[in-house]
Amino acid sequence: MNGFTASELNELRNQFPALHQRVFGKPLVYLDNAATTQKPQLVIDRITKYYSYENCNIHRGVHYLSQEATAAFEDVRTKVAGFIHAAKSEEIIFTKGTTESINLLAGSLDGFLIGIGDSVLVTGMEHHSNLVPWQQLCKRNQAKLLVAELDDRGEVFLEQFGKLLEQKPKLVAITHISNALGTINPVKEMIAMAHANDIPVLIDGAQSVAHMHVDVQDLDCDFFVFSGHKMYGPMGVGVLYGKEKWLDKMPPWQFGGEMVDQVSLQETTFNQLPFKFEAGTPNVAGVLGLGAAIEFLNQTSLEKIGQHEHQLLDLAMEKLRSVQGIRFIGNAKNRAGVISFVVDGTHPTDIGTLVDKMGVAVRTGHHCAQPVMTRFDVPGTVRASFALYNTAEEVEVFAAAVQKAAGMLH
Repeated sequence: MNGFTASELNELRNQFPALHQRVFGKPLVYLDNAATTQKPQLVIDRITKYYSYENCNIHRGVHYLSQEATAAFEDVRTKVAGFIHAAKSEEIIFTKGTTESINLLAGSLDGFLIGIGDSVLVTGMEHHSNLVPWQQLCKRNQAKLLVAELDDRGEVFLEQFGKLLEQKPKLVAITHISNALGTINPVKEMIAMAHANDIPVLIDGAQSVAHMHVDVQDLDCDFFVFSGHKMYGPMGVGVLYGKEKWLDKMPPWQFGGEMVDQVSLQETTFNQLPFKFEAGTPNVAGVLGLGAAIEFLNQTSLEKIGQHEHQLLDLAMEKLRSVQGIRFIGNAKNRAGVISFVVDGTHPTDIGTLVDKMGVAVRTGHHCAQPVMTRFDVPGTVRASFALYNTAEEVEVFAAAVQKAAGMLH
C-alpha cells in the first residue's frame, strides 16, 4: 500500500500555513481533523481574491462584478457535481454545512414524506446532526425513531437493520463514517437493502468526502450531505445532494429572496432547482473556497490520501498499544483514520489537556455522539484523527505524549 513519498508529503505540508507554528514552544501536531481540517493557501487565496476584487451579490445584477461572481459561483456547483459524480449540477444545493443540509431535509420532508405515526431509521453511531433533527421531527408527528444498534466493535448489526426495514420507515438516515469510532459503514449494501423496501436513504458524508472517492450514482443514495470545512475548505459552507426526482417534488424549507419565481401580495410561486432551496444571499466566498478545496483534492489524489491515512492509523495503533490501561473504543474491520480511546483511571479531558501542552492537538469529549458514549459506557474519549498532511514523525510524538500524560496521571 503506497501513500505519499517524503518529498510529496513535504510539498503538501508547505501549502498549509497553520501547520508551521509552535504551541507552548513545541511544533504543532494537529490531530483534530475530524472536527475541522486546516486550509491550504490555495483556499485562503481564493477567499481573499473574492473579497478583494469580486465582492458582489450574485444572480441578480447585470453589471460586470455580479456577472463574474455568478459565473464563478455556478462553476463551483458544476465542480461539486463532478466531485461526487452527481447526474446534474441542479442536484447540488449549497448550505451552511452538513447540519443545515440535514435540517433542510427534515424541514422539507416534515409532512411531505414523514407524517403522523410514521418512522425514520437511524443507527446508534450518528452524530447529533443526523440524530436530533429526525428525533424532533418524530416528536412533532408522534412518529417513531427506529435505531439500528452497534456491536462491541462499533459496527451496525446488519441483520437487525434489515429487520427494522421491514417496519417500512419513510426514510433511512445513516452516517458514511462515524466521527467518534472511525467505522466505515457498508452504505452501498445498506442503501440496496433499503431500496429493496422502497425506502429512500440519506447518507451523512461529512467524514468521508475528504478521505475516499464518493460516487453518489454508484451508491444510489437519494441524498448525500457534507461540509466544506472538513475537506480543507472554509467553514460555513456545505452541500446537500439530492436526486432530482426528490428535490423537484419537495417543498422549500426557507423562504425569501432568490428562491421565488413570481410573488404577489397574496401568492408566490417558487424558483426552479437548485435555487428553490437557496433562500437569501449565499456564502459566495465560502462556495468559491469550497471550489478551491475540491481543486486541491483532485490534484492530490484521494486514493493516495486514503492509503497515507491508513498507514498513519496502523502506526498509531501499534505505538499506543504500549500505553498502560489504554482501551480503544471502536475496532471495526473497515475503518477510517480515526482513533478513539480511554486510559483507565484517567479522564479524557486530562489526557487532552496534557498532550496539548506538548504541542499535540486532539479532541476530547463525546464528539457530538453521546449515544455512542452511552453504548460503550464511557464519559467520552480522546480522539486523534488524521489528514493528508500528518506524518509518521507526528504519530511518534503523539504516542509519546499520550504515554507521558498517562504516566503523569497514574
